[in-house]
Amino acid sequence: MQINETKAKIEAILFAAGREVSKNEIMLALELSSDEIDEIITVMQNDYKVEDRGIELIKIDDSYQLCTKKEMYEYVYPVLDKRNKPNLSTAALETLSIIAYNPKITRAEIEAIRGVSADACVYKLLEYGLITEAGKVDLPGKPMSYKTTDEFLKMFGYSSLNDLPELPRYKLDENKQIVIDDLIEENEEKEGPAEAPMPEREEEKLEQIDQENN
Repeated sequence: MQINETKAKIEAILFAAGREVSKNEIMLALELSSDEIDEIITVMQNDYKVEDRGIELIKIDDSYQLCTKKEMYEYVYPVLDKRNKPNLSTAALETLSIIAYNPKITRAEIEAIRGVSADACVYKLLEYGLITEAGKVDLPGKPMSYKTTDEFLKMFGYSSLNDLPELPRYKLDENKQIVIDDLIEENEEKEGPAEAPMPEREEEKLEQIDQENN
């Protein structure tokens, strides 16, 4: 197998496609095994890093795509993309996080976690292509469920949902509420008990008593 020739072929496929190309598509086009594709892709990714190129080869689940490097965004955006960059509110980010950590979650379940309506946030995330419908759930009313998209992975720089940061561990009581005491005890073991600052008025009283005694 001529590695340089195969690298050129894969590069041409990814460049021409302008989208994520699955490993199976590359395997069928070049008649190569999965291990051979993995080996060559790894070499190509290292090439783009070492040669200080303006593009990079990213992995998204079982697909690959050629993209401009993040540090080149400010130069590329004014020339090619006149659309508004997604502007996500805190509420939208919270909703997006819930969906990312809970694939195939329904709107009612999102609202149960956040405690407020999620309609506006879900519509906005769908508009930006960061989430998509994941099919109806076998529950009364057959509600629609949602999951994140590859656009979400690309936007936040993840190869898959497995790369998401691990959530802090906590316990639930009989009412399914977070047991705060456990979190406080764990924090105190690391940093020591935190003392509440004395109110300003109380400090003034103590100073006055000291002065009278002296």
